Amino acid sequence: MIVYEYPFNERVRSYLRLEYLLRRLDVLLQRSTDVDHHFAITTLFEIMDVASRTDLKADLLKDLERQRQQFNAYRASPMIAVDMLDKVIAQLDSAHTQLREQNGKPSQLLIENEWLMAIRNRSGIPGGTCTFDLPSYHTWLHADSELRRADLQRWTEPFAPLAGALFLLLKLFRDSGTPQRIATIRGQFQQNLPQGRTYQLLRLRLDPEAALVPEISGNRLMISIRMLHKADNGQMVLTQQDGQYEMVLCA
Repeated sequence: MIVYEYPFNERVRSYLRLEYLLRRLDVLLQRSTDVDHHFAITTLFEIMDVASRTDLKADLLKDLERQRQQFNAYRASPMIAVDMLDKVIAQLDSAHTQLREQNGKPSQLLIENEWLMAIRNRSGIPGGTCTFDLPSYHTWLHADSELRRADLQRWTEPFAPLAGALFLLLKLFRDSGTPQRIATIRGQFQQNLPQGRTYQLLRLRLDPEAALVPEISGNRLMISIRMLHKADNGQMVLTQQDGQYEMVLCA
């Protein structure tokens, strides 16, 4: 199944973008070719840009604290497994402490590296990292793959507290929802959202064999989903087929 996600606010939108880049970087770091490591560096530059938001760290710390308060409130319930609750709270405490105690921006080490910044400046130009533009970078790309990977891991390490907090928060967001079956009529679905609840994320599961692409929009009052498919002329158009799908609203 393919899972499509729709964030309900700009804060979660930034979280998802950063998670996407961090996951991509992790995959590239496990590979060995010079091309993979080139794209690992350019992905690292993208992470720098997204993580440079001045309020990102503050937002993560606030969300971790909200989650901790929410889970602590569950202690009064006899239906709660206390050992599991303590484990989750300990994870939240650890992520909060590591992120709070990190001084400065995680990208500061990279910004102070003139060699990396030269690559960053050239990477915005089509073909700007050619051999004749950056001969020292060309030399690095021809070094032993383990040496390149060690460099990449060292440059990535300052982002670890940010990544840990982000992955934990998004997991808790995703686990907070209950799956429900929805039905589209001629490719369309709308649903009013209950008053008094704030949703962070919508998740929609689709079978890839259906060859459909969901167009999702929403706000605090209502969500709308349109199912599109590729027509013979290559354009994406609204399907006229009815269908049933699994949707999760994460509060």
